[in-house]
This record gives sequence, C-alpha cells and structure tokens, in this order.
Amino acid sequence: MINERLDATLKALEQDMLDTLRAWLRVPSVKGDAAPGAPFGQDVRRSLDMALADGKRLGFAARDIDGYACDMEMGAGEEIIGILAHLDVVPAGDGWRHAPFGAEIEGGKLYGRGVTDDKGPAVAALFAMKAVLNAGIPLKKRVRLVLGCDEESGWKDMDYYRQKIGLPAVGFSPDACYPLINTEKGIEHCYLRAQLPPEGTAAFPVYRVRAGQRPNVIPGTAQAEIGGDIARIRATMADFSAQSGWPITVDGLPGGRALLTCTGVTGHASMPELGRNAAAGLLLALDSLGAGGGSRPALALLAQALGRDSDGSGLGIAGGDVVSGPLTLNLGILDLAEGVCTATLDIRYPVMFSPEQLTKFIALRLAPAGFTVTHGDGQPPHHVPESAPVVQTLLRVYSELTGEPAKPLAIGGGTFARAMGQAVAFGCTFPGQDELAHQADEYMSLVDLSRNARIFAYAIVALAG
Repeated sequence: MINERLDATLKALEQDMLDTLRAWLRVPSVKGDAAPGAPFGQDVRRSLDMALADGKRLGFAARDIDGYACDMEMGAGEEIIGILAHLDVVPAGDGWRHAPFGAEIEGGKLYGRGVTDDKGPAVAALFAMKAVLNAGIPLKKRVRLVLGCDEESGWKDMDYYRQKIGLPAVGFSPDACYPLINTEKGIEHCYLRAQLPPEGTAAFPVYRVRAGQRPNVIPGTAQAEIGGDIARIRATMADFSAQSGWPITVDGLPGGRALLTCTGVTGHASMPELGRNAAAGLLLALDSLGAGGGSRPALALLAQALGRDSDGSGLGIAGGDVVSGPLTLNLGILDLAEGVCTATLDIRYPVMFSPEQLTKFIALRLAPAGFTVTHGDGQPPHHVPESAPVVQTLLRVYSELTGEPAKPLAIGGGTFARAMGQAVAFGCTFPGQDELAHQADEYMSLVDLSRNARIFAYAIVALAG
C-alpha cells in the first residue's frame, strides 16, 4: 500500500503546512455579530478568506459560499467524496499558559485554540489533497473539502450549504479521534427559565450568578455575588472546600457584598468526565450556605439535579444503549440576574432515546421550582453500520499505516459527519492521547500534524482512487 512518491510529496509540503496552520490559528474565529458577507462575524470571515486564499494558492478552485462556508475540489467523475471540517472555534476561556491565538511552538507542540478542533485537521486535509495532486495519483471520483463556519454554534453553515450546493453522501469529518467514529449520540440543548420571587430578608441574598459562555463547553469558572456576614461566608466556604474538594474563593465587594468564585476544569461537553463543571460546584457551594431568599428553591433544586452528576440521574434521565453508550449532560450556561434564573443544558443522548421524552422528564423534575423547559437546537443521532464500505476502507487505511488494530467507536461529540448520509468521523486524536478540544492550552504535536496529513492522503486515494 505504501506509495513512496506520495510520502515524498507529503514530506516536501510539511513546512508550508505548518506555516499555513499557524497563520490560521492566529485568527480568533469565534462567532460574532453578523455583518454583510459575514453571517458569523468579522473574525470568522477573516478565517474564511484566509482559507480561500490558501486553497487557491495550492491550486484548487476554491468557492466562497456566501460567507457560510467554502469548498475546494479535485479529481473527476460523478461521485463525490466529502471531507467536512470547520474554521470557527469556541472562546479561548481561562487557564491558558500559552497565548490562545499566538500559535506558539514549544517542545515540539503547536498551541492554539482550534489546533485540534478543527483547524489543524482542516489544514492537514487540505495538504493531503495537495499531496495527492502533486504526486499525480489519478482519481476516479471527485474529492471535495468543505470548510464550515458555524459548527460550534448552530450548524447554519451546513444548512445553507445543503440548500444551495448539496452535500456529498459519502465521506468523513476529521474532527474527533481514531480509529474511526461510526456512531454519534444525539445532541439536545434545553433552555431553563424561572421567574424568581424577591429575595426578601434572606441571610444570604443572591444578587447575581454567572457561568459559561457556550452550551458545549464545560465552564471552568463560575461566580456569584451575594450578601450577608462575610466572615460567616468565608468560614462556611472554607469548610465546604475542605469537604468537597471544590476550590471556592471569597472576595469582599462594596456595599457589604461578597463575590464567590468556583474554579473547575474546562473541556468539551461531550466528555464531562474529562472536565470539572464550575457551575455545578458553585450551585453546591450556595446550597451548603443556604444562600438565597426567593431564589432559594430554584438554586437548591438545580444543585440537587445538576450539582453531583453528569449522567442525568439528578434529572431522572440517566440511561444508555449498546450502540452508543450512556447519556451525558453538561450545565453549559448558568445566569441569575434581576429576578430571573436561566440555564442551558447540553445533553448527549443515545441513539435509541427520544429528545422529546428527555425534555418532558426534565420539565417534570424542575417544575416545583417554577422552571419552564424549552427545546433548543440540536442534532439527531448518527450511525453508519460497521459493514459500510466507507467504514471498512478507512479502518483498513488506519490499520495498515499505523500497524494498530482498528474497530469503530461511539462518541458523544457531534461532527459534520452526521450532515452526510454515509460518513464517519476519522481523526485527529490518536488512541491513548488526551482529548484537548475546548480545553486550555489546546495543542497538537508537529509529528501528529504530519501523521494526520499522511493518513488523510492515503484515505483519499483509497476512497477515490
């Protein structure tokens, strides 16, 4: 299977690939306010323009799909193999040792928000196509790289592309891990809202609570502004921290108020076991203090339902199936201000579950505290049988290039693979490596960048050659 010409071409492109990725990483392509030609904000537009310019520079006919996405294609024939990746990233968040948009290299690792999710894989796929092109390998099918701009928020990019261009039916998304993902759980976002009574004469009135920016990111920091005897607050929080292991700091504010800060570990909502949800920790801390007057019932119920687990058991929705594994839950956003408490849940549910039933059970659990529960955006589950040709072909490529056995996996993450019919997630994290998407100091080793490009190049040849 080894193609010496293709390997030599990949080697010759390594420096250009690294320079290109570093330039892409320096653009903070976090979703912003829409503008003409920039439906997801100016920084995302800058990232799209950079990708278009590099695609053209490398010899591809790159198309701008009205600011929603871009694509570039090679090969010939009626059938199309799709490679779907994305240019948008989640906010940097806290806890970075390296500049999140500095594209710094240290110890053979390239650091930056989006280097694994998903700019690194996107650049590796682009240069894999370039290597196949330069090596002169004939293709019987077309290969189309589609780069979206709204994967982290709502997938409006893929909706627009599907309506205007049409998506390929077969392919892969380099936005997860190896060997291959053929099952992705469903994604359900639930919005919670409760109108709160006045705080009244509470010993520890709660004036403000805030945590999180995105549903699909585990909050690494959560804060609450409360009133009451600050010495008593400090003593209670010290006891709580000692017993629970949650780090809570208490700072004095003007007007006799106190600011409570809970510190956790950020990460991707699909893998809550790899992070530590600071919003959940803060709810438990407030509950231990007995904080709140009119807000007390709502905060106490949220602490009971969401504070101690990420499997949905506190809401009565825990469960799983043999195809996709257990349900997971992330309290992604929590806010209390001016008598209104809101929260957003990110739920990754098994293939056999119903999102409507999940919403119903959550509403019943939280109704006693006056919460209404609204179904938000989401994605249905995705499953491609192991016997499908695309699965078998990609497993063979991975196994032959790495010498490792290859079996398909199920994940809670959602990739663009589910936008196509017979498509899977393929790369870019290797078995045994830490999952760094949405985490502080996200990085990819320079060796792995080249390994990914090589695997993608051979995958292109296997699928389309």
